[in-house]
Amino acid sequence: MENWQNIGRHSIKEARSRIDQLIHWTPVLRCSAINKLAGCRVFFKCENFQKVGAFKARGAANAVLKLNKAARENGVATHSSGNHAAALARAAAEAGIPAFIVMPETAPQIKKEAVREYGGQIFECAPNLSAREEGLREVVNRYGATFVPPYDHCDVIEGQATCAYEIFEEGLQPDILLAPVGGGGLLSGTALSSQFFSPETAVIGAEPTGADDARRSFMAGKRIPQENPDTIADGLLTSLGELNFDIISRYVSDILTADDGQIIAAMRLIYERMKIVIEPSCAVPLAVLLINKTLFKDKEVGIILSGGNVDLSRLPFR
Repeated sequence: MENWQNIGRHSIKEARSRIDQLIHWTPVLRCSAINKLAGCRVFFKCENFQKVGAFKARGAANAVLKLNKAARENGVATHSSGNHAAALARAAAEAGIPAFIVMPETAPQIKKEAVREYGGQIFECAPNLSAREEGLREVVNRYGATFVPPYDHCDVIEGQATCAYEIFEEGLQPDILLAPVGGGGLLSGTALSSQFFSPETAVIGAEPTGADDARRSFMAGKRIPQENPDTIADGLLTSLGELNFDIISRYVSDILTADDGQIIAAMRLIYERMKIVIEPSCAVPLAVLLINKTLFKDKEVGIILSGGNVDLSRLPFR
């Protein structure tokens, strides 16, 4: 396992400078109607406005830019059905190197098109983890490309940590910072940034009840693999990473869950009140806030809106 303890205050600042030309410093928005409904003061860090429409642009850019010259020549590879695929393809294109992306044949066409638009070469496989991993092995062996995982990787975590770093750099020091958790790249990076730049801020993860391996792992003190996840929050279906779990178990205060009905209601609330496009995974933190109001009452709460890549023809409300 990599040593994530090499990620520190200085390295996160360096990462933010390193990726500066490849990402947006995303805005922070507030909504008085949501404040009133929630019974606390809420602000939203809008990664739905990020390059490729998600926070994943940060970790992918940092990982690619940290490659040495020899590794860059052979390009990068990953397996992903979503935002990491597009983020890595774009980062590779900006660096002038090839990207080889193994994607399940059932991946949304809009996400395949995004990878191709960024110049990524797609290798389709059966829609299961073993097929994805076998496809990745074949690609790495054939091209000598460097595997960049979507979350269980120090350079990726370091890049994702820049999101919370921006919050603190703006002078915001919330009592609680909420982030969704799937593989754990964003939540672990957020926890590290909070430790270094705002240690009084408690970090809480938000997860769907239909894919709650992170909460179960957190409570058990050991990683419990995801099995048969069932949730509308399709960006949070994956199992928690090893590095990510180690960081989360040390520095995250709690992981709360919400069911799909609650997630959809929170998603709709953001559309109606804030007039911005988010994907279902993005709404999970607001959902857990709204069903745990006493925990957040009268506090300053930050929510990271993780992305806005949603198929508008398949919105879960009308």
